[in-house]
Amino acid sequence: MTRPITAGIDGTEESLAALAWAAREAVRRDLPLRVVHAWRFEAHDALETGDRAAQEQWVRDAAEEAVRAVREHHGGLDVTTDVMEGDAVETLTAAAADAGMLVLGSRGHGRLVGFLVGSVGQQVMVDAACPVVFVRAGDKASGEVAGHEIVVGQEGDPEDSAAALGFAFETAARRGATVRAVRAWTLPPVFAYSPASLQLLDDAGGLEPFERKNLAAALAPWRERYPDVHVVEHVEMGSAGQVLLSVSGTAQLMVVGRRARRSAVGARIGSVAGGVLHHADCPVAVVPPA
Repeated sequence: MTRPITAGIDGTEESLAALAWAAREAVRRDLPLRVVHAWRFEAHDALETGDRAAQEQWVRDAAEEAVRAVREHHGGLDVTTDVMEGDAVETLTAAAADAGMLVLGSRGHGRLVGFLVGSVGQQVMVDAACPVVFVRAGDKASGEVAGHEIVVGQEGDPEDSAAALGFAFETAARRGATVRAVRAWTLPPVFAYSPASLQLLDDAGGLEPFERKNLAAALAPWRERYPDVHVVEHVEMGSAGQVLLSVSGTAQLMVVGRRARRSAVGARIGSVAGGVLHHADCPVAVVPPA
C-alpha cells in the first residue's frame, strides 16, 4: 500500500508552511499528498455564527483555499482533502497510522502548535507510528538548496538510531544533499567503567576514537545502501542537544530519533528532541524506533 505524505492544517501560518513543505516532499518522493483539517463545533460567536453547518462550511472553504494553492503550484500532484469533526489528537494520530510521514506546523522558540493551541503536536508525536516533521512559519523552498545539509543525530548502538539514519539518508538521496551524522559524547563517571569497557576503550585508543568507531559502524549499512550520498561524520564532546543545535545554521532539515513516554502529566519526549524542536530554525523530523 502506498502511504501518502499527510499534512495537518488548521489555518495558521505555521500549518500552511507545513502544507507547502509536505507538497514539495511528496513531489520529490513521487507520493500522494493527503491534507487533514480537524475541527470542533464552537457554539459561540467566534466565527460570527453558532450554526454547525455554517462553521463546517467555513472550515471546508479555508481548507480548499489552502489546497488550491498547492494544486496550482504542483500541477501533477495527487492531492486529497479530509475535513473531519473531532478531537485533533485522535484525528492526527489515526492519520499518522496510514501515512509515510506526518507534517505539522510548529511555533518558533516555544510550544508546539497543532490543531489546537497547546500540546497537540507533542501528544501526536508520542503516539504517531510514522515520522513527524515540524515546520515553522516562514519556511521556504529556498532553504532546500545545495550546501544545506540533512543533519541527523546518532547515539547508542547502531540499531538505536537505525530508523532516524534511514530517514535522513533517503531524504538526502532525494534532494542530492549531504548527510551530517552527529554523535555527541560526554565523560562518563568513573564508576561507569567496567573491565570490559576499559578494554574496549584501550583497543580504540581513547574515548573520542571509540565514539568515532561507533558512529562509523552505525553509518556503514546506510553508506552501502546510498553510495551516492556524501556523508560528514561529526563527533564532538558535549550534550547531544547543544551539539546538534550548533550545526543547525546550515541545515535544511534536522532528524532526531524519538524517545517518548507518557506520564501522569501527559505526553513527554526526550530532552534532545525537545531542545531541537524548540530552538532549531529549520524543519525537524522526529522518527519513531523501527
